[in-house]
Amino acid sequence: MGTPAPTELISPRSPRVAAARRLARRNFRTKERRFIAEGPQAVREAVEHRGAAGATLIELFATVEAAERHTGIVDAALAAGARVHYASDEVLAEVSQTVTPQGLVGVCHFLDSPFEEILKARPKLVAVLAHVRDPGNAGTVLRCADAAGADAVVLTDASVDLYNPKSVRASVGSLFHLPVAVGVPVEQAVAGLRAAGVRILAADGAGTDDLDAELDAGTMGGPSAWVFGNEAWGLPEETRALADAVVRVPIHGKAESLNLATAAAVCLYASARAQRASGGCRSVTPS
Repeated sequence: MGTPAPTELISPRSPRVAAARRLARRNFRTKERRFIAEGPQAVREAVEHRGAAGATLIELFATVEAAERHTGIVDAALAAGARVHYASDEVLAEVSQTVTPQGLVGVCHFLDSPFEEILKARPKLVAVLAHVRDPGNAGTVLRCADAAGADAVVLTDASVDLYNPKSVRASVGSLFHLPVAVGVPVEQAVAGLRAAGVRILAADGAGTDDLDAELDAGTMGGPSAWVFGNEAWGLPEETRALADAVVRVPIHGKAESLNLATAAAVCLYASARAQRASGGCRSVTPS
């Protein structure tokens, strides 16, 4: 059998359009275990990603102009077995979650990983999002973790929905690059990671340990998991108490503090650098 041709969707009232539009709501995403990925970068990553059940991209809505501009993405989506629909701007506006759609909207299977599988892989660097409520921050921290070479991200049960459209957009495709576990109680996350030989570091502006001092002391070369808290009030005392160290990023200038995503980038890169240095748990050269 040949590759199926795209179909044309004219009416915004099409059942396919209605089904995609419902994924803007968390209860429908959870029920269907599907989410929306928008724009060329996210859709390209979705096309290339395969989960345990097969291809991640299920369906692609594309304006004719976008399809002509991104023929490689459309051809790859068709080859992967996704249904591709040529859609009007009106249809794209219905299924998109942005004010100015970029012409490509994909419907994808959920792709989170069981926490137990992450532990079995013996991770060396993990970001744990505890009490993170802003979807943009969650996606940006995920992107930082990906860039720093982290092995996994864990979202606790008190954190935002991984598949919130703002989270997906803010990850800029990183959602498809590394394992992410969701809905894990913070106590379970900490206990599991510690049992796997990972040191637990809580990032907190009022921490008793200084990040520079930790680096100077050579204590960050081993496996580590950074626990990041709420954007406004940080980590509660009971969560800080679970950590092996509560670490603050030093403020050398006059800024009052760092926002969550910036602090996460500094912490994750500090661990990544220490692990790749001589004596760290990662090799400087590829194995």
